Amino acid sequence: MRDVNIGIVGLGNVGSGTMAILAETSDSIAQKLGFRLVVKALCARTIEGKQIPSALADALVTTDWREVVNHPEVEIVAELIGGQGVAKEIIEAALAAGKSVVTANKELMAAQGPALVDAAIVHGANIAMEASVAGGIPVHTVLREGISGDRIEAFYGILNGTSNYILTEIERDGTAFADVLAEAQRLGYAEADPTADVDGFDARSKLAILAALAFGEKITAADIFTEGIRRISPIDFQYAHRLGHTIRLLCGARLTGEGLILSVRPALIPESTILASVKGAYNAVWVRGKYGADTFYYGRGAGPHPTGVAVVSDLMRVAREIRSGSPTRVSPFAHDRLEANRPVSVLKQKRAYYLRFFVRDEPGIIAALASILAAKKIGLDAVLQLPNEDKAALPFVITVEPTSEQSVQEAVAEMAKLDFMVEPVLALPMETAL
Repeated sequence: MRDVNIGIVGLGNVGSGTMAILAETSDSIAQKLGFRLVVKALCARTIEGKQIPSALADALVTTDWREVVNHPEVEIVAELIGGQGVAKEIIEAALAAGKSVVTANKELMAAQGPALVDAAIVHGANIAMEASVAGGIPVHTVLREGISGDRIEAFYGILNGTSNYILTEIERDGTAFADVLAEAQRLGYAEADPTADVDGFDARSKLAILAALAFGEKITAADIFTEGIRRISPIDFQYAHRLGHTIRLLCGARLTGEGLILSVRPALIPESTILASVKGAYNAVWVRGKYGADTFYYGRGAGPHPTGVAVVSDLMRVAREIRSGSPTRVSPFAHDRLEANRPVSVLKQKRAYYLRFFVRDEPGIIAALASILAAKKIGLDAVLQLPNEDKAALPFVITVEPTSEQSVQEAVAEMAKLDFMVEPVLALPMETAL
């Protein structure tokens, strides 16, 4: 069986990892496929300083992505540049030319994935995106094929390694968020502009993709309730531990009778749960099926080699399908066609909540707060106050019995008007369904 030729656009971290794996495992790949994957073209915005493996020395090297897409021998284009601008042009041009595409682009696939899949079908090509979520964890394959016979009822994930690294460093050393972020940037775990990671937008794109696979609906990322981790402090971990919990940036998807509830937000999770053990830059996804019950997937969420493995695995799958004459054997979104999403507001979700306060110490504080909670029909569960000598910004915590997000938000808004408040209340759900 003849070889399959590929072209790679984007030689940054993921592209470099992909090149290295293709070069170093070419014989192993050939043994698995029965033919070789041959890199015919490589593209980067700047070629200077790029380390091209000697095994790929015969490939065309260019700064113009069109030369890769239009290369007469290239059958699969790997788009590894990210973003929604040029990346979309590359993918659309490749599909229009009847060439299959492998991408690691979570932002684009979250926003335009269903339309790009439709374009691939029209042109008799394939599009694969395993590397777009959770790096080296094959969670797409799991949802698309591995447990596709089940009916997914819920899943929860830690999908942003940068945020998880920051939170677990705060937890371990008691260091303030800003200091841990600066160290993460120095080590290369966080970008110079960390907004996408620490404010939850990167995780939101990944959740949109996984929810589409799990539930067969077109998810609009902007519809997902999203909060970041900037306000999490060492004192929050101290109180969380007193409650037998820890804090993680949690991506949640839960199917209700009304539709899907989706959220990305920091949450308290019991220390006894498997997700609580996920530390550093690792990712994990916990899935509950109606028939297969609970399954768990864990691994590195980013990095040149883990993500490169996902890209190469997709290249192998697509190449095999091209050679078998079935380029669209399984939809990348696991469903023949995605249905319209019926988003359900997170305001309807009922949970116990952790409320953390910083106040100027004075008589009557608990009574004032309890009065507001009672007016919203929210029951108190516990009041916790660790020893602290700072009476100008005294921290303490109230946990409340399960209630709606709507009620909690209304209560927090009322509390913000109290003159003893030093900063807005931090309200975090306490997830017990894991």
